[in-house]
Amino acid sequence: MGQSANPRSTPQPSPHAEASPPPSRRAFLRRSALAAGGIAAANLAIPRMVHAAGDDAIRFGLIGCGGRGVGAAENALNADPNNRLVALADLFPDQVRHAREHFARRDPNRATVAEDHCFDGFEAYKRLIDFVDIDVVLMATPPHFRPAHYEYAVNAGKHCFVEKPVAVDAPGIRRVMAANKIAQEKKLTVVSGLCWRYDLGVRETMKRVQDGAIGDIIAVQENYNAGFLWHKARKPEWTDMEYQIRNWLYYTWLSGDHNVEQHVHSLDKASWVMGDKPPVRATGLGGRQVRTAPEFGNIFDHHAVVYEYENGVRVFAFCRQQDGTSMDTEDYFFGTKGQARILKNEIVAGGEKWRYRGATPNMYDNEHKEMFAAMRKGEVIYNGDYMATSSMLAILGRMCTYTGRTLTWDEAINSKEDLSPAKYEFGPLEVPPVAKPGRTKFA
Repeated sequence: MGQSANPRSTPQPSPHAEASPPPSRRAFLRRSALAAGGIAAANLAIPRMVHAAGDDAIRFGLIGCGGRGVGAAENALNADPNNRLVALADLFPDQVRHAREHFARRDPNRATVAEDHCFDGFEAYKRLIDFVDIDVVLMATPPHFRPAHYEYAVNAGKHCFVEKPVAVDAPGIRRVMAANKIAQEKKLTVVSGLCWRYDLGVRETMKRVQDGAIGDIIAVQENYNAGFLWHKARKPEWTDMEYQIRNWLYYTWLSGDHNVEQHVHSLDKASWVMGDKPPVRATGLGGRQVRTAPEFGNIFDHHAVVYEYENGVRVFAFCRQQDGTSMDTEDYFFGTKGQARILKNEIVAGGEKWRYRGATPNMYDNEHKEMFAAMRKGEVIYNGDYMATSSMLAILGRMCTYTGRTLTWDEAINSKEDLSPAKYEFGPLEVPPVAKPGRTKFA
């Protein structure tokens, strides 16, 4: 995929250290059978109390103080009046400072973070988890760093909100899967940033589809066709490493490409309707036609992937980030009795149309409300398996578009390709060449 595995010399544990044998599609299927739906499957045992006796506050820390991280912390504060933001961590000190100032203005009683609870640098996440009394960790850094952060938090016994995707390559997914086992053993709540599963209209529409409203699924079409996103102009003092991380969207090692970072939302809904079971194989094509300037790193600007499932169903997945093109972000499900549009919350079958008319709370707030409410009741929400499966589904798609090869799930999940840089330090960092289908090799 245009990038080769490198030996690592890092100031933090490798995001891709592995302690268990490579998984297979069969193993994913076993877990899917045990945790179908993923949201309530772990409400079987009482976890440890999440706050000290006599103190009704649930304390949380934020790792990743950019826009999505600040948004996640806002959602957590909205979720419960007794939630407290008590720690901040980010690679960049200016990000921490801006977040700290923002929250002190927003809610001085619940979100004023002490200076000695603010951390920056590559190991800031460790200091936040090790030195601050927190119950929950919110993770919203660029996706590359997610496996290391998630593993460290789980090993420390922290409940987790984990933004999507959870990794950018197969070694990272395998590390997340290993951490998932620990989270289940410790009965930790793990809520995924795949937020459409917490949208009430999408949830009700999906339930009706799964209950047979459109009959047996024949095919699924997933579109995430959008335009360009933001870019931060380089400052003279920024090294290559800092520039790339501040523009993480455009570098495969950081984002996984936009079909992984963004289109994973669509692929997650396809996986959801397929029972969160992995496909047998996938074939794809993609390229870089419009967004070709150096500031766009080394990712593609369009992908098209077909995923083939064991029961014969195919998922047709299309995404692009090209200005001036037709926009379409929708999930089209086709069945033997009718059709459904999931984001539109609409089902047409038997000559009749159904549309969701119920409550529509903010899904970003709702995922946090459900998470903290469950914790206060002594219940566990566990989204770990499906967040790994859906992220890997997107990674498989990128592998196919970059190499031009049809790949099986087992080939992909056992890939040895590690997209990580050789070391984590501010300094020079070469950008790998853009992938060329038919020439870029699968590792």
